[in-house]
Amino acid sequence: MHTFEIPAAGPAVSKLPTDLNDLTDSYAADPRAQRARNWAQARLGLQTVDFAPASADASFRRYFRISDPQDPLRSWIVMDAPPAHEDLRPFIAVGELLQNAGVHVPKVEACDLAAGFLLLDDLGASTYLDIISEHNADALFEDAIAALVAWQRSSRPDVLPPYDAALLQRELNLFPDWYLATHLGLQLDAADRAVLETVFAALIANALQQPRVFVHRDYMPRNLMAAIPNPGVLDFQDAVYGPLAYDPICLFKDAFLSWPAERVEAWLGRYHTAATAAGIAVPEWTQFRRDCDWIGLHRHLKVLGIFARINYRDGKSKYLADTPRFVRYVMEVAPLYAELMPLAALFEKHVLPRAYSV
Repeated sequence: MHTFEIPAAGPAVSKLPTDLNDLTDSYAADPRAQRARNWAQARLGLQTVDFAPASADASFRRYFRISDPQDPLRSWIVMDAPPAHEDLRPFIAVGELLQNAGVHVPKVEACDLAAGFLLLDDLGASTYLDIISEHNADALFEDAIAALVAWQRSSRPDVLPPYDAALLQRELNLFPDWYLATHLGLQLDAADRAVLETVFAALIANALQQPRVFVHRDYMPRNLMAAIPNPGVLDFQDAVYGPLAYDPICLFKDAFLSWPAERVEAWLGRYHTAATAAGIAVPEWTQFRRDCDWIGLHRHLKVLGIFARINYRDGKSKYLADTPRFVRYVMEVAPLYAELMPLAALFEKHVLPRAYSV
């Protein structure tokens, strides 16, 4: 593990979305936030506490930092996951799998499944996304690769839900349903729909032929904490058993920042070497790179749909600003493979003229 300076924990993550800033002032009038605070305070046995937003994500979950005003170094995270929308049991179960694999995850201090509350130890306030730069990225990603290899090495079947054809298809359908139709206002004709169906079938076939491992599904800098031991891993409740290349490409072709192609190639090479040395059934390099491109394209199409859905269904608009990054990802990969060139043509015809104007 590399050693580097980790910024001291603050009252919240460095870049709070607007809804969290609003919550800082209004949570006292929020009955569920008050209930979460009272529950955690009782579990901790503290007479008084400081309580503030810590972070939020694209789901219905939200997180608060609760601390002891007599000892500010003592702090915890309260996860609020409304039971009508979220199930805490996968988070707890996958967290145990990661911990058993030697990966640093938040420890569950207390839980109330019926209420949808978890009390977790605090891994700090700095995600990789907050602190990563061209200068420290190699060291940070080296630790992230080691944790990923440990997680994949612990894989076994029939433990996590399968990343099967039905799930892969549902994810891909988010792209035409939410990004093309809802966001761009585009209705495809029969020929264009046939192009998507053919490309989707090829992407699903590739995903299903890859070696199977535990898959985090959002293994990216926003979900990795600068911590000791490094990294702390978050947001793992949607883990599945599926294609080996998914998490590596997710780590380096991220939703919220982009890297030069030569650095991505070098980091994928570091992962390939480390995974091979650990005895993971990684394909030879050429096949692995192809698998990364194809499962990465699957993810990029899915995320375009998810970010549009989050805006139009859930009222969280800030994610739309990152959709052009995924359009670029698609156009970097699709023209490289004959089977995917029709998708590039569809993007050139329909998406590129609209993607930067909506």
